[in-house]
Amino acid sequence: MASTVEKFSYFQGKIVPAEDANINIETHGFQYGTGVFGGLRGYYNADFDNVFLFRIYDHFKRLLNSVKIMQLNFQATPEELVDITLELVQKNQRKENIYIRPIVYTSALELSPRFHQVPADIAIYILALNDYLDTKRGLRTRISSWRRINDVAIPTLSKASGGYINSALAKSEALIDGYDEAIFLDDRGFVSEGSAENLFIVRDGTILTPPIHSSILEGITRRSIIQLARDLGYTVVERDISRSELYICDEAFFSGTGVQVAWIKEIDNRTVGNGEMGSITAKLQKLFFDIVRNKEEKYSSWLTGAY
Repeated sequence: MASTVEKFSYFQGKIVPAEDANINIETHGFQYGTGVFGGLRGYYNADFDNVFLFRIYDHFKRLLNSVKIMQLNFQATPEELVDITLELVQKNQRKENIYIRPIVYTSALELSPRFHQVPADIAIYILALNDYLDTKRGLRTRISSWRRINDVAIPTLSKASGGYINSALAKSEALIDGYDEAIFLDDRGFVSEGSAENLFIVRDGTILTPPIHSSILEGITRRSIIQLARDLGYTVVERDISRSELYICDEAFFSGTGVQVAWIKEIDNRTVGNGEMGSITAKLQKLFFDIVRNKEEKYSSWLTGAY
């Protein structure tokens, strides 16, 4: 899991010692959750003595899309944010697997929950991070009693800070009940995603994943997995998935920046397939980890070396 040992963060327009990157208790975003965030990984490869950041431009494009959706008063280009992040990684002299969290938040010291006409700023910090969820041990999951927030309530294509109360409720419920992770249904009763991960299942050799209208986040790792699966010759279908299909699928796995590619062993106390990692999941997981460590030249354009 994450380490709390970091040297520098980006705060109020400059790189500062991490202990100095603190907001005032009156900060608008702290009071109302009026902000958006991203998360991206860097993978250290000792053979190159470099940390490779995975799809960093795509992550910052999505962050700025979130800014636009939520009407945050913040201006930057993906290129500018990439340059800041690379400088921050270098300043920290990180030579390990890392997680980078950029947050755009309403930085004014004032009341009234709104997005427009409120000054906003960006902060970025770095943590050491290996596995968020165990990618080797099959995960025990349950269908959450909480429904995934609907796009007409909080835009689900935006990683809105306040919307993650929904995720926290589902995650805590699952952990308290002895499971590793939750699976949301959307407000129609169809499968949506995990508490902070996209979901895939395999039925009769076809890979299925819920579509955008199932209130999912448009995951960058999800997009990558879809492309990789098709490159390997598999059929991938984005469609509504019923709850009962989860109980009879041959394989199931999560994808996401944090979770990476993690296979699911049980759903609602029902064993997925034969209780072992499926062959399709295994191929995709191996290929993904080879790519992020710069071992697959074909996909090297997805990586940006920090040094």
